[in-house]
Amino acid sequence: MASLRFPFLFSQPQNPPSSATSSRSFSTVAALSSGGSVVAAAGAIIAITQSPKNPFLENAMNFLLSNFSPNKNNSSPLWGSISLADNSAPVTESRTGMSFPSILKDNQRLLGIGLRKKTVFGLKNIDVYAYGVYVDDGDVKQCLAEKHGEHSVSELKQKEELRNHLMESDIRMTVRLQIVYGRLSIHSVRSAFEESVGTRLHKFAGNDNKELLERFTSQFKDDIKIPQGSIIELSRDHEYILHTTIDGKEVGSIQSKLLCRSILDLYIGDESFDRKANEDVESNLASLLHK
Repeated sequence: MASLRFPFLFSQPQNPPSSATSSRSFSTVAALSSGGSVVAAAGAIIAITQSPKNPFLENAMNFLLSNFSPNKNNSSPLWGSISLADNSAPVTESRTGMSFPSILKDNQRLLGIGLRKKTVFGLKNIDVYAYGVYVDDGDVKQCLAEKHGEHSVSELKQKEELRNHLMESDIRMTVRLQIVYGRLSIHSVRSAFEESVGTRLHKFAGNDNKELLERFTSQFKDDIKIPQGSIIELSRDHEYILHTTIDGKEVGSIQSKLLCRSILDLYIGDESFDRKANEDVESNLASLLHK
């Protein structure tokens, strides 16, 4: 029996726009994509009916059936950039309309915004959630200034190791996920983390670390509802304690440098979900060290 797997993808533009953007807004570029063929969609439906029941497949198929049209002009904005500013006005992710506060938890500053996408049957991109990466101002200057403070902002922006030092250091950070896809289930979130975090744990430790992975994913219990607009926060505290909150309620905490590193690698690592978010984090982190 054939099994279906859907890799997470992020947008890759042909030529990013060169026009300047304001410090509090995102610029966008429209990219046309074809809707696919009715034959492909029909084949996908047949494949699902022959596969074991899977909540995410059902959710994805519902989305596809409600949005798929061979004559529909599917356009999607691609890229934008974010830069530091002194005011605390919220920043909007232009592709989804999700708004992120510039300052979180009194002293964590927004460095970059990205988008987690899912491709279904090669026909339709689902915007799963937008995410913002926050970092504590004081911790950054205390932990990174000694290693990188002597370099200019322009030099720091070219140093990929700056992002790696951020992930490795005992710096308070938060990755804020804001759900875009209204039919997303907590089971799908748990399954996605089992695969993505599991891959990172193996990458950094050389083994599966099944017990640690289970401790993390078990926090996403079946009775939790995550409608569109729900917020999941993954926060690293001092001494590498990872706190997980859903809509303001903490559902668990785990002390593990390995787990913290693996989580952050999903969002600002070399193979993150959105490379443009990486660029913004690098640029704004360099600016923050010289504020």
